Amino acid sequence: MIHPILLCGGSGTRLWPLSRKSYPKQFAKLMGDESLFQASARRLSGDGYAAPVIVTGDPFRFIVTEQLAQVEQAAMGILIEPQGRNTAPAVLAAALWIAKTDASALMLVAPSDHVIPDTTAFAATVQAAVPRAQKGDLVTFGIMPTRPETGYGYLELASGADTGAATPQSLARFVEKPDAGRATEMLAAGNFLWNAGIFLFTAEAIIAAYRTHAPQMLEVVTTALKDANADLGFTRLDPDAWGKTDDISIDYAIMEKADNLAVMPFSAGWSDLGGWDAVWMESGPDTQGNVCSDNATAIDCSDTLLRSETEGLQLVGIGLENIIAIAMGDAVLVADKSQAQRVKEAVDALKSQGSSQAVQLPRDYRPWGWYESLVIGGRFQVKRIVVNPGAALSLQSHHHRSEHWIVVEGTAKVTVDADVKLISENQSVYIPLGAVHRMENPGKVPMVLIEVQTGSYLGEDDIIRYEDVYARS
Repeated sequence: MIHPILLCGGSGTRLWPLSRKSYPKQFAKLMGDESLFQASARRLSGDGYAAPVIVTGDPFRFIVTEQLAQVEQAAMGILIEPQGRNTAPAVLAAALWIAKTDASALMLVAPSDHVIPDTTAFAATVQAAVPRAQKGDLVTFGIMPTRPETGYGYLELASGADTGAATPQSLARFVEKPDAGRATEMLAAGNFLWNAGIFLFTAEAIIAAYRTHAPQMLEVVTTALKDANADLGFTRLDPDAWGKTDDISIDYAIMEKADNLAVMPFSAGWSDLGGWDAVWMESGPDTQGNVCSDNATAIDCSDTLLRSETEGLQLVGIGLENIIAIAMGDAVLVADKSQAQRVKEAVDALKSQGSSQAVQLPRDYRPWGWYESLVIGGRFQVKRIVVNPGAALSLQSHHHRSEHWIVVEGTAKVTVDADVKLISENQSVYIPLGAVHRMENPGKVPMVLIEVQTGSYLGEDDIIRYEDVYARS
């Protein structure tokens, strides 16, 4: 039995403005009707696979459970990182968690934001790597390169190894992301693979590697797991211990130092969607090289990606060549496709200006559903709020604002102080300043309402919670 370990704590800044810190790319529907996270969970499921173990951050814990439920899956465990510390501590925490019940268990560690179209071929490749992992080796997966890519790290195979082999091969070394000239040389050399960041090993083998190469991290992460708190089915790693661990990748901490490595070649198609140029490529450009989303139109364009990510917002390109244009309700990206890897610079620039668009989507996802601001004024704000069936907001009050709720779809169960009543479509209720109130959806379909806030301060931190089924402080 293989235990999938899905890592989904990244921020995906190179796919801004669709991917932002508040809702990164792994949860977005970039390549179809499922999110990348959902596609990853589905790919690593079925015969021979246990339920996945998820390692993620606190803001995403309910997104993870909701998206898994949408594809009829549930996690074996969800580990909550108090703060992102890169992949080395995350993988170790999962290994220690698995080892508590079965130290010999096989772990397939994978990022949750990759695209692997041929799931059957990938499953066969994983199975081919199993015997080597069961012997105690650390198996990394390498992708047959198709171009001189500068956005990926590389794996150099040992002398005599075959990049097209159907069994694990000996690995000489890891190679950092190269410049264009070096990438061209490595492609021509024929003994390099792209580093996919996917690994297969037993829990005891990888823990032993940490014991040898990162003993301090092993000690700290062991404490973080031992002192973890159970919270609504999540395992919250201890923040004090976790804060002492190094912020480092598993490549640097372990793989570049270990002597029991093997690489499993894979050539059936893979992408980490590390930039909009990769999205363009994986989306299948038409005969003119264009990729257009719904609500996007290309006129006399070539080799261009046009995506409108907001319903009702039409994006039209005329006479464009080699251009990326991504339009959202609050931000628009326009870039030459050759400069796609520089999008992170735009995010950094917006952060330095204090712009909320750098990290926050207009739609704010919560455990109960989501909301978005429609209009914001000096002393008022209008929101659209969507509450999932059976979900409830916390029992709360506000110091600085009153609210008026108008239900436009479904039925709301509303509590205002001691008064509890049902509000149907086209009905409304007023929430005076200071009133203790709650909104619930008792129905079987999403409930939608318009909220009008008025007051001297409208920030989200003006909430006093008295009861919360999601245990938020």
